[in-house]
Amino acid sequence: MVVVFSKSIVYSAFSLLFTFFGVAGIYVLLNADFLAITQLLVYVGGILVLLLFGVMLTTNTVTIDVKSGTMNIFPATVVIALLAGMLGGIFWTSDWFMSKQTSEIVHTTTTTEIGNALITTHVLPFEIASVVLLVAVVGAAMMARRERANTNP
Repeated sequence: MVVVFSKSIVYSAFSLLFTFFGVAGIYVLLNADFLAITQLLVYVGGILVLLLFGVMLTTNTVTIDVKSGTMNIFPATVVIALLAGMLGGIFWTSDWFMSKQTSEIVHTTTTTEIGNALITTHVLPFEIASVVLLVAVVGAAMMARRERANTNP
């Protein structure tokens, strides 16, 4: 909620960081370790760091007053409280979310299976994706380094 309702974009970005870590923690609890590491590498390591550097290096963000207009927080609070009450009631009164065989759950990792699938059965799409990404990086570097012929008016 801080990400959406914060008036400072820096606070929103740092709140988004903790949200991404929370999502990665949920993936760990669901035994989806590959998704958790991917979440940390792609979102926290790439996108959020890029966002934070963009915010920190832009000097005009200090003078910009970010406002979302007039907003009444009371209806949103009531809706969230009702939703939390309904979900809490469902979870406390039923067994549909709990597994009866919790002692038989085997904790395995998915990284080995995904790695074997990428190397054996899905090697062609994996290599095509890597070549496309390489071409995109080289093209972006060439576009960034291209000298402009019409720099002087």
